[in-house]
Amino acid sequence: MATLPHEMTIEILLRLSVKDLLRFKCVSKPWCSSIDDPDFIKLHLSHSVKTNTNHSLILRHCEYHFFSVNYDSLKTTQRLNHPLGEQKTPIKILGTCNGLLALIDDNGRIFLWNPSTRKSQVLPSTEIEFSSPSIFFPRSTYYGFGYDPISDDYKLVRMVQVHGKNNSYLHSEAKVYSLRSNSWRRIKDFCFYLSFYREFGFLADNALYWMVLKTPQSGNRSLVGFDLGTEEFRFVELPDSCLNKRFCMNMKAMGGYLCLITSYTEFNDDVVDIWIMKESWIRLISWKKSESILGFPIVIPLAFSKSGDKVLFSIALHKFVWYDLGSKRVENVGIRGLPSSFDVDLYVESLVPLMVML
Repeated sequence: MATLPHEMTIEILLRLSVKDLLRFKCVSKPWCSSIDDPDFIKLHLSHSVKTNTNHSLILRHCEYHFFSVNYDSLKTTQRLNHPLGEQKTPIKILGTCNGLLALIDDNGRIFLWNPSTRKSQVLPSTEIEFSSPSIFFPRSTYYGFGYDPISDDYKLVRMVQVHGKNNSYLHSEAKVYSLRSNSWRRIKDFCFYLSFYREFGFLADNALYWMVLKTPQSGNRSLVGFDLGTEEFRFVELPDSCLNKRFCMNMKAMGGYLCLITSYTEFNDDVVDIWIMKESWIRLISWKKSESILGFPIVIPLAFSKSGDKVLFSIALHKFVWYDLGSKRVENVGIRGLPSSFDVDLYVESLVPLMVML
């Protein structure tokens, strides 16, 4: 029987789903070796990202139930078995990157999990290296998860800050976990203030982003980025029109770009603007409450359609709609088995392994 050239076999395998690839590892030893090869895993991931294929929504319901929805079809949900199994322990998603999810449970244990391969890994714990005062002071902890292509390493960032009233006590530290070394290390401290008890960063263009305060008395939040290659923090300018308004702002990553959702009042009307950062900030959508056909519940942009002319939104944490950027029409998305309420993230299915990278 004639066999296909190796290069042609690889080209065919690149176009398959992770589920099919895992099945086809049983076809032969050469196929198994090819599919497990680190170079093939990177090629398959790159093909999925470039062609906007092999993506799924991941839904978290009641803090510990997880479901996935194939993004190509958006037809039905599938129950996922997370690393803690049937334990009814609250779990939060710290971030997603290249098919890996960083999770934290109610006890502070952190996991990396690949839902597509069903592999997971518990991260080593790390202590806070500054001593807390004997009396209680609020503590803020910020996380972010991403990939550094220069060092070919997955990194988890943790920032901790303890502060008292009127800055009577202030200590902070930043640490980075490396999957390659399976260890934590402390990095240079940051020069800004964490404004919430806990917040998770968003990954875009090889950097992580959070909303922070430049000073404790600041009324407006500022945007700060962390370069995963240089491991340095920097402030990022907000859209000009946001600077002179009192606004509420949320953040998301969409299509590989940082996305801001700002809401404010203008001429006695509520307005929502959605911005994306390319070479500069671009206002993608602007709605007024008096005109909007979506209404003004919680509106979260998730992803562009393959053609780029529509945006998928999560509405009020319980349904999805397509928004056509040209016609400004809304199309409801009917997905069977949706839970009554949920948090949602988008991830790409991949073969990225979780053993310590050598």
